[in-house]
Amino acid sequence: MSKILITGSHGLVGSAMRRLLTGAGHDVRCLDLRAPATDGRGDVRDAASLPAQLTGCEGVIHLAAVSRVIWGEQDPDLCRQTNIGGLRNIIQAALASPRRPWLLFASSREVYGESATLPVPEDAPLRPVNVYGETKIAGERMVDEARAGGLVTAIVRLSNVYGSLDDHADRVVPAFARQAVAGEPLRIDGSDHTFDFTHIDDTARGIAAVIDAFGRDVRDLPPIHLLTGRATTLGELARAVVDLAGSTSPLREAPPRSYDVARFYGDPRRAHELLGWQAQVSLRGGLRRLIAAIRAAKAKAKTDGEASL
Repeated sequence: MSKILITGSHGLVGSAMRRLLTGAGHDVRCLDLRAPATDGRGDVRDAASLPAQLTGCEGVIHLAAVSRVIWGEQDPDLCRQTNIGGLRNIIQAALASPRRPWLLFASSREVYGESATLPVPEDAPLRPVNVYGETKIAGERMVDEARAGGLVTAIVRLSNVYGSLDDHADRVVPAFARQAVAGEPLRIDGSDHTFDFTHIDDTARGIAAVIDAFGRDVRDLPPIHLLTGRATTLGELARAVVDLAGSTSPLREAPPRSYDVARFYGDPRRAHELLGWQAQVSLRGGLRRLIAAIRAAKAKAKTDGEASL
């Protein structure tokens, strides 16, 4: 099977892709600031190190990024250096590589900002409302230029991926789930804000479907949504988590953040038409799995702590 480099290999999506591709027999090479020193620790901003990372690789899944809207607002320079500069380094290394590996770029629903059309199609205007979204649009343009320069490329736009303990604990889904399990209050920043929550297993299958398309010599994929097409408000999400956890956690409403998109859910039809992919995990099913995983992790930590006494 092929050798594939995953940048951002130890994040939420990267961890899922490592497991999926390794299980399918691929030789996975890692690149992540959080990777072990002996297994791919590195930085996409370090252009000099990337040619060696790409040696022998058939493809690159580029996930490395300042990946959260709030982080982009807090440190816009770092966001641009990583999301734009890091991608530029990857593209230059790929173009210089004798193998010319394909490049799959993970973009975001943040590129649309507040779309006038719901569900949002892939050809909707790109009007970001935050720094993170701006960097993803810049990244998509660079990927298009790389395709014109001879690389095989694809752009997937992800939406509110959730469902794993590998996630950042303060993102809305894992935060709500942990708080509900602990019986703590859930703070809802904009209870009527609406999003398209996509389970990590579905996201990973969608990325794998793009790789399969590359294997069939598909070379002209347009940007593709990997999402459910189903709208859920933050208030509905909070109530579902509390219900599924059997929790007594109170819900506390708070004002929305000024840099957040208020409403988004996307049109998933292109992924089905071009890749044969569609989301399979329901929101309640995915939340149920996550709550069970949190409880299992808490029980293991307690057992391990007692064993060490």
